[in-house]
Amino acid sequence: DGMGNLRVTKKGVRLEGISEFLLPLYVKEIHSRKDSPLVLQSDRNVTVNARNQLGQLTGQLTVGADAVEAQCKRFEVRASEGGKVLFSAAEDEIVIGADRLKVTGTEGAVFGHSVETPHIRAEPSQDLKLESPTRSLVMEAPRGVQVSAAAGDLKATCRKELHLQSTEGEIFLNADTIRLGNLPVGSFSSSSSSSPSSSAPRQTIYELCACPNGKLYLSPAGAGSTCQSSSNICLWS
Repeated sequence: DGMGNLRVTKKGVRLEGISEFLLPLYVKEIHSRKDSPLVLQSDRNVTVNARNQLGQLTGQLTVGADAVEAQCKRFEVRASEGGKVLFSAAEDEIVIGADRLKVTGTEGAVFGHSVETPHIRAEPSQDLKLESPTRSLVMEAPRGVQVSAAAGDLKATCRKELHLQSTEGEIFLNADTIRLGNLPVGSFSSSSSSSPSSSAPRQTIYELCACPNGKLYLSPAGAGSTCQSSSNICLWS
């Protein structure tokens, strides 16, 4: 019924132990024993080829000492249960179908070009930080960009200038309190004014004024507008 480690059974040919083939082996299926794994071993690379009826190579999987390479039109990794596609790679796109993509590298994820996503969310109890250390950070959407902090503060910090610009609409600030900190105070001067004395009341109410270039400043409030009287701050702004 065979020779050496080779046995011929009703289910096919059975090999016992380690077997070595010096020439190509053509089989329809290769199975291991139910209680043993199937091991394909080579001193160099292990290559699995798929060919069409004309003998042309249509797919190749190579396991080498330095890398595992797959050459095919489409490469897929599916879940053991349900067959859901977890990862697929084709010439025009790469799809990650896992419920959560987690990048554990200290440098995070690096994208050479644009990133398209409907939602960006931080881990629970973690802050979400969007940062561009050397260049600018651009977020674009044809129907608007929404930045929301449902249970905390929202901060926008920059080293130089922060521009809020609307080309066809308005900038709407809706809050119980709107605070503009560190605004300069213009010097209020009038021909009828006199030098302040110790008995003069402390100025606590100011008028918000704007220079022609858009810079904001404060002016001591009076019976009428005092912006013009203290507009000297616009000369050196």
